[in-house]
Amino acid sequence: MSLINTAIKPFKATAYHNGKFVEVTDQTLKGKWSVVFFYPADFTFVCPTELGDLADHYATLQSLGVEVYGVSTDTHFTHKAWHDTSDTIRKVQYPLVGDPTGTITRNFGVMIEEEGLALRGTFVINPDGVIKLCEIHDNGIGRDAKELLRKVQAAQYVAKNPGQVCPAKWTPGAETLKPSLDLVGKI
Repeated sequence: MSLINTAIKPFKATAYHNGKFVEVTDQTLKGKWSVVFFYPADFTFVCPTELGDLADHYATLQSLGVEVYGVSTDTHFTHKAWHDTSDTIRKVQYPLVGDPTGTITRNFGVMIEEEGLALRGTFVINPDGVIKLCEIHDNGIGRDAKELLRKVQAAQYVAKNPGQVCPAKWTPGAETLKPSLDLVGKI
């Protein structure tokens, strides 16, 4: 069952953010665009490359009114220790959410039960708390924050422009489509 166009489920967790432990809930995500970015575990191999790449694009996402939340089944204490010891993770300025009970990971359908770890899941959530993008990778396949940025921009464009859709490889300023009978078989 797809999570697209469904509301996020209730949750409450603690995150490490800007040198502090802060509470994050489903209500925290509402009122603005959000990216929830699941990764398997701290102190691993592919994960720091992804979190670092996302950190490099964080200011641009924030300029679009988007908050990012990195989530793993580690604790918020582990997130702090990783932040304090890794040069790559030290540049992360978005909240790193601890989900040791797996509640959030299961809510988003990315829990690997036999391992207690998350798949690489990326979710774009609109200000109403509705999931507009869901992408899940095998844990051996890293993600690209630049492509995520493009998808966030497309989701925001479609939300602001009802009746229009963004074709493949669309970027801001490029031509969009308005689905109609006249377009059938002509693209």
